[in-house]
This record gives sequence, C-alpha cells and structure tokens, in this order.
Amino acid sequence: MKIKQIRNATIVVQYAGNRFLIDPVLGDKGSFPPFPNSMRQDQANPLVSLPTSIDELINVDAVIVTHLHKDHFDDAAKEILPKDIKIFAQAEADGLQLKEAGFKNVEVLKENTQFKGVELTKTPGQHGRGEVLKRMGNVSGIVFKHSTEKTLYVAGDTVWYEGVQEVIDTYKPEIIVVNGGDNQLFGMGSLVMGKDDIYEVHKAAPDSIIISSHMEAMNHWTLSREELKNFINEKQIATKVLVPKDGEEYLF
Repeated sequence: MKIKQIRNATIVVQYAGNRFLIDPVLGDKGSFPPFPNSMRQDQANPLVSLPTSIDELINVDAVIVTHLHKDHFDDAAKEILPKDIKIFAQAEADGLQLKEAGFKNVEVLKENTQFKGVELTKTPGQHGRGEVLKRMGNVSGIVFKHSTEKTLYVAGDTVWYEGVQEVIDTYKPEIIVVNGGDNQLFGMGSLVMGKDDIYEVHKAAPDSIIISSHMEAMNHWTLSREELKNFINEKQIATKVLVPKDGEEYLF
C-alpha cells in the first residue's frame, strides 16, 4: 500500500494493485472564495498549489468522494475528471449530483462494496458537534480490505466520537488517515479532528499508524503541522502519528 498526501483531504491510495483518488480538489491556488465565518477571509482557497500534475492525479482506477463540500470535490474536479471514470459516492443524493454533473459511472458505497478484489466499506462520520451538524450534513469514511494488504481506514471529515471508536473496534485498521486540521467556523467549534481527537484515535488504536491529512490548505484551518508535531512529540507518539507535507508518500 502506498498513500500519497496531495493537498487538503485529497490523497492517492495505491492498494492491492489499484489506484484510488480520494476527495479530489483540482483547482489552482486561490480558485474559489474563502469559507465565510472563519479565519483568513483575505485568502482564497485553496491556500496552496497542487504538488503534482493533474495528469498524474487522474491516472487512477477509481475516485472516492466522501462528501460534496467544495474542499473535497471542487468545480475543477467536475470539469477535469473524465466523465467515464469510476466514482464512488457516499449516498444516493450525492450520486445523483455527480450524475447531473455528467459522470456516467457512479456507484454508491455500501457495506462490502467490491471493486477489483478490494472490499470497500462506507463508514459514518460526524462533521462537528452540536448545532453545526445540521449545517454540515452527512459525511462518510471508507475502510479498505484485501487479503494481501493491511486494513486501511480513511476516516473523512469527522471529529472523534463513538462512531470512530466503533469502526476501529470492528475493523481493527492498521493504517488510519484522519482529517486533522481542526478546521472551524466561528462560534461553532471543530468540524474535523484536532490534536486531542487524534490522541483519542491513538488511544483507541495504539498499534496503528495514523496519518494526519487535511492541513493548512483551506482558510478555516486552526491546527498547524508544526503544532501537531510538537503535540505528538510531547505525548511520545511521533512514531505512530505521521504529519505529511503535501506531495509526501508512505509505503506500508
């Protein structure tokens, strides 16, 4: 298995001989407005450029879209991705929107979805806490399983809550990708994991390797890579929690 951090939540996973592009945001730096009611209102999104070519990114067997917020599937992705590419969506409503955008090979993820020998399982997520959940809507993660690979859990846009604990208890993933930028809207708290959430994931899966994605690429981030690295060093878990730069790749 290879996992390459691209930008924000966009990653490329090479798994059991297949390449998966997850949550593609393909627009140029500064191609859409900042998210309102949050930090850095003077900076358009994405805050940074892609670290690799579009051609490399779209050379995949399938695309997985955990949800359709613009920092996970932008207008550029709609335009650039081949319309016949295989796309997995989290729900029928998302699938319908993708079909309306012209994509012809859309499938809704379910439990034990099979793709070229890989078992894909949709997992739940909680995109914040309290009242903000009504605004943020449904999100998902994915568990990848194959007899020749370690089990991979891509948690998606979620904070730490009992649903993440249940996925870990059920599937016992050896590799876990979390969205760890602690992105926030003013007065509404964390929308994805912060450092304390990531520590809870580690405590739930102490033998697993955790990769923190979704960092420093959209205007509403609040947790920097440097701060997270300092935290995991203090907790003495730096060998278990990886904080990749954009473009960095890991082999497991």
